[in-house]
Formats: sequence, structure tokens, C-alpha cells
Amino acid sequence: MPQTPWWRTFDRRHWQVFLVSSLAWFFDCLDQQVFNQSRDGAVGDLITTKARATEFASYTTSYLLIGWAVGGFIFGAMGDRFGRARVLAVTLILYSVGTGLSAFAPNYAVLCAFLVVTGLGIGGVFGLAVALVADSVPDKARAPALGMLQALSTVGNITGGFIGLGVGLLIAASLLPFGLKAWQVLFLVGALPAFLCVFLLLRMPEPEKWVRARADGLQRGIKFGSYRELLGHPRWARHAWAGLVMCCAGIIGLWGLGNFHPKIVGSIVDAHLSRTGLSASAFAGIKAHWIAIGLLLQNAGGFVGMMVLAKLAQTLGRKPAFAISILCSFLFSQLAFRYMRDFGQIFWMLPLMGFGTLCTFAVYAIYLPELFPIQLRSTGTSFCYNFGRLAAATAPFTIGVLTKRLGGDIEGFRTAGLWVSLVLLLGLFALPFLPETKDQPLPE
Repeated sequence: MPQTPWWRTFDRRHWQVFLVSSLAWFFDCLDQQVFNQSRDGAVGDLITTKARATEFASYTTSYLLIGWAVGGFIFGAMGDRFGRARVLAVTLILYSVGTGLSAFAPNYAVLCAFLVVTGLGIGGVFGLAVALVADSVPDKARAPALGMLQALSTVGNITGGFIGLGVGLLIAASLLPFGLKAWQVLFLVGALPAFLCVFLLLRMPEPEKWVRARADGLQRGIKFGSYRELLGHPRWARHAWAGLVMCCAGIIGLWGLGNFHPKIVGSIVDAHLSRTGLSASAFAGIKAHWIAIGLLLQNAGGFVGMMVLAKLAQTLGRKPAFAISILCSFLFSQLAFRYMRDFGQIFWMLPLMGFGTLCTFAVYAIYLPELFPIQLRSTGTSFCYNFGRLAAATAPFTIGVLTKRLGGDIEGFRTAGLWVSLVLLLGLFALPFLPETKDQPLPE
């Protein structure tokens, strides 16, 4: 008999959990892309010196990542203690409020403070969403469902790109409402959709597996969401620290390199349009349009990359899939930062860069929840995926400092990115310390 497709094993309850969790991560990723498109415009308005704005735009990413790391640390443990669904609803509210407030930041310092709040909420979503799905769906459907959840996040990224396209058209037609700047409109639009998930999550029951384990744990004195248990147990501590190193590599690839593509695309578009004689507003609108197109191209490649690597994780194993993904991230980042200079190259180099920098995350979604027991699943996953961002947050700072020392221009930025990409290869050193979990049950 042919093998039953994974989605045919789902009942109504499984579909509810999968769709709401995917939607939460979808809006989370949409919010991230709103930030990527808003960052340079916001900092350019709040810091008037161009050289300082180029440098400080990199730092805003680090503030977001710091909040992200701390949020993952806090809300991951809370999800194991109090329930995945209800804590996930809290994180959605938090990052929506932070994003909306960012639109009204009066200066750079306040903008960074709001970005930290946004990061706190964003940081909790991934670990909670994958733990919720892992504990809810049938075992045979777990890996493909988690791979699909992560792949669908690129749809959130692409939606963010279409929002950017829409705002670009409004700029070109001088139709931005209430005298708002483009970056303010983007932040406000990014703040709204996540509230749709909150009401669904508040009504969703917790996974039966977690409810039973929580009740049994209370009777037996087992601590849920305990970092002392996570980092004090030899097996779980090894998985946590090696997983953190593994995640740092991919996160640096995305947030230290991949998500700075608007800066490179912007410089290419500037050169392409420099002799057209367009007005300042028309020039800004067309530039915003092509930066959004670049985002769509990158995430189209990312969707393909996630689907391919999710399949490889299921067939070859989790560890070989991660090794392949991190090598793709390194090679394609080198290609884009070094050679993407002509307008026509955008159309094929950006999809390759998206394939490399995003495909790793499909492996994380499948692999991380398989490394930890139910009382530490959200805690351990969030520790690896989000707390590692404290290390990854150094990448934008490093790029900013290196760019300044290398002249402060786009060529200095490119050279800085090439050096930072070498850190990606460190992720390979974590693999010998991690088990292969393909076709293995979740540790309980």
C-alpha cells in the first residue's frame, strides 16, 4: 500500500493547531520584513547625517535581536510551565504593540526601545509554535508538518514584500495618508494582523500530551520550563549548547547578511536610476518598489530552499541536511555580497541568496523539538533558536563597525559582509555533539 500523505492523518483538532501556529509564525515573519523595509528610512529620518545613519541602521537590527533573544529565553520557559497556546497569544500582542509604537518614535533611542519590545514578542513565537505542533500532531506527520510551518513563513515574508510594493506605489502617487512617512505606514500595517490570531489562541485548548505530562509532573515533582534542569542535566545541556551554536550560524547568515539585501539592492537601483532625472518623490517610490521586489525574489528562493531541505531532513537525516544548508548559506551569501552589482543580476542572485540563508531554518523547525523532553521542549527550542541571537546580534554591530573602518560606503559594507559570512561555517562544529533523530520518537 502507498504511504498515506502526512496531511491525511490530521483530524479537525490537528488542522486547527497547525493552521493557527502557522498563522502566528506567518505574521511574525511579516513583522520582521516590515522592519527590514522600514529600518533604513526610519534611521535616515531620525539621524540626519548620512554616514551616521548608514552605521546606526545596522545597530537597530542588533537591538531587535537582543529583545528577540531575551523574549525567547523568558517565553520559552513560560510555555512549558503555563501552556504553549496562551503564552503564544501574549507574545503576539507584545510584538504587535511594539511594532505599532515604532511608527511614532520621536528619536533614534526611543525607536530602539520600541524595537526591543517588538523583539521580546517575536522571540517567543517560534519555540512556542513548533512545540505546540510537535506535541499535538501524529508522530509520522510531525517532521513534514514542522517543515511546512517553517516554509509557510516565507509567505509572510512575501506578503511583507507586497505591502512594501503598495507603500512604494503610494509614495509615487503622493498618497501617503495623514502626512506619514513610508516607514511609519509600514510599521502601522505590520502591527495589525497578528491580533487576528490572539482570539483563536485564547480559545484553543493545550495539547493533551502536555496536559497529562504537566499533571503527572506536578505529582512527581518534575519541574517544567526549568533552565536549571535544562543546563544541569548532562544530556539536555549538551543538546542545548550544541543546538545554540548550530542556530547561531543560521541566524547570523539571515540577520547578519541575508536581511541586509535592501542596502545592496538600493545601491544598485541608485546607480541604475542616477541618470533618469526623476523627481525626489518618484525616485524614492521606484527605489522602494525595487527593494520590495528584491524581498519577493529572495523569499521565493527561500520557500524553495525550505521545502528542499525539509525533504532532505526527512530522507537523509537531520544532521546531513543541516550541513548541506549551512554550506549553501555560506556560498550563496558570498556570491551575492561579492558579485551582485548589475540590475539584471538581482533576478537570479537574490533567489539563490534566499535559498541559502532561509533553507537552514526548515531544519531547525524539525530538529530542535526532537532534542528535548516535553517538560523542556519549548524551553530548549527557544534557548537554541532565540537566546543564540545574543551572539548573532553581534553580526550587525560587526558589519556596522567594519563598514565604518572600510570607508563607510557600500563597498565597505560588501567587504564587511564577506568577512562576517565566515562565521557560518562554525555551525558545522556543533554536529558531532548532537544525535541523529530521524525516525526516532520524541524524548519524553
